[in-house]
Amino acid sequence: MKIGTNIFCLNGKRALVTGATGYLGCAMALNLAQAGAHVLVNSRSLKKASDLVSEINRLGYSAETAIFDVTNKKEIDVFVATNINKPLHILINNAYTGNSGSIEIATAYQYMDSYEIAVPAAHHLLKALLPNLRLAVSESGDASVINIASMYALVSPDQRLYDNVSAVNPPFYGAAKAALLSFTRYAACEFGHESIRVNSISPGPFPSKEVQMNDIGFIEKLSKKVPMGRVGQPEEIKGAVLFLASEASSFTNGANIVVDGGWTCW
Repeated sequence: MKIGTNIFCLNGKRALVTGATGYLGCAMALNLAQAGAHVLVNSRSLKKASDLVSEINRLGYSAETAIFDVTNKKEIDVFVATNINKPLHILINNAYTGNSGSIEIATAYQYMDSYEIAVPAAHHLLKALLPNLRLAVSESGDASVINIASMYALVSPDQRLYDNVSAVNPPFYGAAKAALLSFTRYAACEFGHESIRVNSISPGPFPSKEVQMNDIGFIEKLSKKVPMGRVGQPEEIKGAVLFLASEASSFTNGANIVVDGGWTCW
């Protein structure tokens, strides 16, 4: 095993980040590239992915686009077909899209849509990329799958923080992310013996830059819910990602790392 900070080095490794052009996705992709990985930047948007790849390359790191919709199995299969015999050392299931709202105004379709992008998408990618993950294990002895869940897979949002029910973090989001945590544990048990480790990260309050700039009152209320007294910044997800992606977590499997400033400890 490498010693010192070298255990976090990702030189020579390939990493796929889904939803890589999102708020936290960008930070994850850049973090992996800075650690030495060649990053496959996934998005449905060629422009957004290309912009991020250009930025990563401009900084002297390595990346390429990976354009497909994680909920479209045919598009996943096309992507996998173009990566035959290429190892994949790190897979981060981060993609998500959805609305806000409460149980009273939510629809059953919103639950199904949220679940589709959280669990079946992670399932299809993991299953389709197993040959690539196994090739990574044969080359370097290890492969890491990281599922991005949420603190709302563990607790409910405080509706009192929001001006109206239509702005509340929605129940279908928490339900889908809770299911992703269960999927993580199942996958960890199924593939751990192959040295394919499967773990999750549950981010806490990471409101977008726009919200932080334009809704100071909400940010103040949100911050009071956090024992550390503030919201998180995208750079603060990097440590957990790098730990799980690297040799530093070689015996960590089926774990869920909560990055929420202590929110879920109250």
